Amino acid sequence: MSKTHVVITSIFAPTEAVAKIAAMSDYQLVVAGDKKSPASWQVDGVEYLSVADQEAQGFSLSTKLPFNHYGRKMMGYLHAIQAGASVIVDTDDDNIPYDGWVFPAFEGTFAASPVNKGFVNIYKNFTSHHIWPRGYPLDLILDDTHNLKKADLTETTAKIGMWQGLADSDPDVDAIYRLIDNTEVFFDKRSPIVLAEGTLCPFNSQNTAVRQELFPLLYLPAFVTFRFTDILRGLVAQPIMWAHGYRLGFTEATVLQVRNPHDYMKDFESEIPCYLHPNHVIAAVTRAIDKGNTVSENLRRAYAELAKENIVTAQEIELLDLWLADVAALTK
Repeated sequence: MSKTHVVITSIFAPTEAVAKIAAMSDYQLVVAGDKKSPASWQVDGVEYLSVADQEAQGFSLSTKLPFNHYGRKMMGYLHAIQAGASVIVDTDDDNIPYDGWVFPAFEGTFAASPVNKGFVNIYKNFTSHHIWPRGYPLDLILDDTHNLKKADLTETTAKIGMWQGLADSDPDVDAIYRLIDNTEVFFDKRSPIVLAEGTLCPFNSQNTAVRQELFPLLYLPAFVTFRFTDILRGLVAQPIMWAHGYRLGFTEATVLQVRNPHDYMKDFESEIPCYLHPNHVIAAVTRAIDKGNTVSENLRRAYAELAKENIVTAQEIELLDLWLADVAALTK
């Protein structure tokens, strides 16, 4: 069986997180460089893809994918798919894995939420601190009815499509949290929680495992704001996972985030679509997809509907089509 592939993009010299992942024998780390990446970037055991390497791969995506953009990760995903990856783990160069970093099985019995509860704040199941994930609807932050209580959870057999591991110290929150509180948070240790159909929570690309059947859903929109990119991906993915019998699961923190420098006001500006669009995205995707379609077909239909809603542009659809063509060519 192929190793699990871990994919990041980086414009920095190799970090502590990179060194630790590279030393883990159960993982193959792929790093997609960018134009700002150091020319001398190199770490033993890492498959580093320079810009020249990415263009030499011959994937259609590279003809339209922007430079100096987080979406460069997608060149790493394609490399991992081509290498036969059965699982791709998405993370960043500032997330240091704890010893024994691992994700739960993709099939089993887990504590699961009720169905059709809408958005829930999963962070409240892992800490008592007043905190919420980036992309969580702002009008629900003070609404305790959207928190999952212990009595809400029932042991259920589920097929997990994606696992989201939390991050300690500086978890994935929005700029509003960082501007008004910014308390360092270390999450409680507990068993995983799986969200049933119709119950959802924003999730990111920082400590996330994706099974092979859902690799098309790794698409990172490249023509929306930077802070919306992975949040939009996660919102789009959830109704599509439901349609195909998969669930989203959350685990306790398994990485420590030592966050790269950020300007919180610039983050706030970049996050405005995260504040305005979550419910619109879910509604658009839900009405566009059909259980009779493939995952890729549903992803294409979802983005076409988002374009009608002016949440994404025609340029995004053009790039998505290149991504889907590359994935299809690698998986046929």
